[in-house]
Amino acid sequence: MLKKIEAIVRHFKLEDVKNALSEMGIAGMTITEVRGFGRQKGHTETYRGTEYAVDFVPKVKIEVAVVADRVQAVIDTIVKTSQTGQIGDGKIFVSDLTDVIRIRTGETGGGAL
Repeated sequence: MLKKIEAIVRHFKLEDVKNALSEMGIAGMTITEVRGFGRQKGHTETYRGTEYAVDFVPKVKIEVAVVADRVQAVIDTIVKTSQTGQIGDGKIFVSDLTDVIRIRTGETGGGAL
C-alpha cells in the first residue's frame, strides 16, 4: 500500500523538514509555494502607512510518496521539525495512492519510489 503525504508548513521551516526527511532516507519530494488560510483567517500588514488585509498567507506544500509502513515516521518527523506552537503551523494530509509509475523504467508500486 502506498500513501501520499502532503504537508503545508511555514516557509522558514522548509529547509529543516527537507533535511530531516532526507536523513531518514526519503529519496524524493515535491515542493510547491502555496497561499491559503485556515483558522487564522489571514492577517493585516502595513505598507507605506496604509493597513491592508492579507487574506491568503504564503506557505510551502511538501509532497512525499511513501510505503504505508513509513507513514507515521514521516508524519512524526514533519511535525517535530515544523512545529513552532503558534497558530498557522500548517496541516498534514495523508491519502492513498493506487499506483506510482517511474516514467524512465516503467517500474510500478513501491519500486518506483
